Amino acid sequence: MPDSVQTPDISAALRRDFRMLIAGQLSKASDGKTLATTNPATSEHLADLPNAGPDDIDLAVRAAAAAQPQWARLSYGERRAGVLKLAAKLRDNAAMLGLLDTLDTGNVYMAMRSDAVWSSDGIEYFASIGHEIKGEVTHLDGNLHYTRRQPYGVVARLLPFNHPIASLATALAAPLLTGNAVILKPSPHTPMSALAFAELAADILPAGVISIVTGDNERCSVPLIRHPGINRISLIGSTAAGRAVMAMAAERLVPVTLELGGKNPLIIFPDADVGASVEAAIAGMNFKWQSHSCASTSRILVHKSVKARFLDRLVEKVGRIRVAMPLDPAAEMGAISYRALYDRCLAYLDSGRAQGAKLLVGGTRPTDPAMSRGLFLTPAVFGDATPSMSIARDEIFGPIITVIEWDDYDRMIQIANELPYGLTAVIMTENLDAAHRTAEALDAGYVEVNGTISWAQGSPYGGFKQSGIGREGSLDELVSYTQIKSINVKLKPRPVVMG
Repeated sequence: MPDSVQTPDISAALRRDFRMLIAGQLSKASDGKTLATTNPATSEHLADLPNAGPDDIDLAVRAAAAAQPQWARLSYGERRAGVLKLAAKLRDNAAMLGLLDTLDTGNVYMAMRSDAVWSSDGIEYFASIGHEIKGEVTHLDGNLHYTRRQPYGVVARLLPFNHPIASLATALAAPLLTGNAVILKPSPHTPMSALAFAELAADILPAGVISIVTGDNERCSVPLIRHPGINRISLIGSTAAGRAVMAMAAERLVPVTLELGGKNPLIIFPDADVGASVEAAIAGMNFKWQSHSCASTSRILVHKSVKARFLDRLVEKVGRIRVAMPLDPAAEMGAISYRALYDRCLAYLDSGRAQGAKLLVGGTRPTDPAMSRGLFLTPAVFGDATPSMSIARDEIFGPIITVIEWDDYDRMIQIANELPYGLTAVIMTENLDAAHRTAEALDAGYVEVNGTISWAQGSPYGGFKQSGIGREGSLDELVSYTQIKSINVKLKPRPVVMG
């Protein structure tokens, strides 16, 4: 996105009556409860937003259940047309939605504006492949045996704080296109863009087909997960949150998709292009989002023979990353999204030093007085780390890179695979055999060779082990919002007519 793109007016973006979308109506919480949201870059109060309670959730679910059968009876083309109108609204309002996300998350504005456009592309991708949802005819005997794919009914999708509008927009596509009604629940940390989108989307689809509810987890998320009218659940969040959601869903045996945490390795072989490896390490940390990304390659396993050259260049480039106010067109990293996560990052910086790793760059507050009230932190690189250190094992979800040396292939694979996570991995090598052999050996759901995680449209995204269940971003996601039904028709026997 070029720097010449003008930032929309902040006061205009905030000058709205943020309301949820329930039963086709824009509404506050029924009991008047609110949830405050704060700008992490300035510590300024932004808005008081609806904090939905069980009564609001019940109304949303009942409205969705009432609307869903008629929505499912529409042709695919009719549903597709409605969903594409939502994509157009996203694209037309990308500047405003991106600004709200920047104010809420602390993420760099140019990246957040791109998020809104990228998500509309994602909706259009799903709309383009929906005709591939098909049953099949099986030839078992002389009767007719066929299958149909049918929607679950009412689907709940719980969304993360790091890419608010992108995660919300892409989450609605698959359930709606396959005939479900969907209730979207954004993170309590970053709900503003979801409510602005609720205003934009209110009149596009039939009342109840899409609902957007906001609130804290105990008042809003838990009643939604446990509501008897919810037939399918998905979550993008931490592994701990995934366990909690799965336990609640198990009470009624509700199917779940979980896209959870990662401690993702970037593996550098001795023949790798060192400059390209440094670029991959920088891009792979998603600094424009303060590394608040489950796909960030925060654990770098570099071969001993190239470690010194790699580290010299990495430290130099990380040290030049411009941490600035998120609306600054030249900003390369903004503010940590909320206080508890900021404190978590500081704790891991202390832990890394205490356990013997060497902090090579970063991990400090910027000195610019304009940033004195915000949750700012310069990106950090730890060297001399060992696989047993907390900074090498735990998902920090912040701008901290841990570099580990290797010289034995089998031991490197063991280090890469020994954690409970298995989301993504990156391999840097010019050796085709090594690339394929290593990709096969890694316990990760998404592997990239000689580049950063690309999120290519149509590539199934999801994790192994405790990084999740199910796949998103592809035909797999569309299919996962349908149930297969077998239909067997007994045909009357026909008498054999001899010639």
